[in-house]
Amino acid sequence: MKQDTSVQRLAFLSILVGIVVFVLKFGAYYVTGSVALYSDALESIINVVASLVAWLAIRLSNKPADPNHPHGHHKVEYFSAVLEGILIIGAAFLIMREVWLAWEAPKTLEQPWLGLGINGGASLINAFWATLLINRGRASKSPALLADGKLLMTDVWTSAGVFAGLAAGLLTGWSFVDPILGVLVVLNILYQGWSVIGNSVQGLMDVSLAPEESLRIRDIISANSGSALEIHALKARMAGRVTFIEFHLVVKADMTVGDAHLISDRIENALIKQIADAKVVIHIEPEDEALLPSGTVAVPFA
Repeated sequence: MKQDTSVQRLAFLSILVGIVVFVLKFGAYYVTGSVALYSDALESIINVVASLVAWLAIRLSNKPADPNHPHGHHKVEYFSAVLEGILIIGAAFLIMREVWLAWEAPKTLEQPWLGLGINGGASLINAFWATLLINRGRASKSPALLADGKLLMTDVWTSAGVFAGLAAGLLTGWSFVDPILGVLVVLNILYQGWSVIGNSVQGLMDVSLAPEESLRIRDIISANSGSALEIHALKARMAGRVTFIEFHLVVKADMTVGDAHLISDRIENALIKQIADAKVVIHIEPEDEALLPSGTVAVPFA
């Protein structure tokens, strides 16, 4: 529960950080009149909305299981991440519109270096916070926090592109540099948005764990199998931060229920100890009645 509280706190602080960054970026637009900086400020509004959605999703995901949701509420974070991916793509189209307007009607900027300095400071805040959220999201297996961090990181790349474009335009007098770099930034944002949506949809579809993680689970089971014979029908998936593991454990036909239960408990405790937030279901089968479903392979213990 302590870990969940820290994740919720980070998600809430993201809302406040987003508001601060938006005020700074809008200030940069105000002193310059730059269309590029205006589009960058627009993206920050989306970041604030996305952070609010992520915070609400993380709070809901931490609710305990109930009769209507016996497996918990963990998957709600995937819905949040999908929405954030859509917002990322929406931000890209908003920025593309501003890039097109800047291409058609370039304008002389007022106090450009002051505006770039303010925007650069806001971007440094975003870069620090995005890195923190991404690392914490991966460590806590929080799809919403991870998506929020990736959304902020796209904002960092957007700001970097805008900064470079405006600086290049000011130094060279080439007004077309700004919209060209803006297009490149938009392409990167579209890629990030599609990546966030794709990963979240996979989670909603109960995709299997990565092969190396499945092998790790098999090794843990094998190391704690005692006198059990083999396993089959191993299924492992992740829903938010929770890893669901289920399999059939084959034991000798003359083994007592008590002994089989002790082996099952030892395996379950080992899995929970080594895999954070694991939920384990083990079906015990005597060797003379073990049936392999079509397409599955039994894994005998050494």
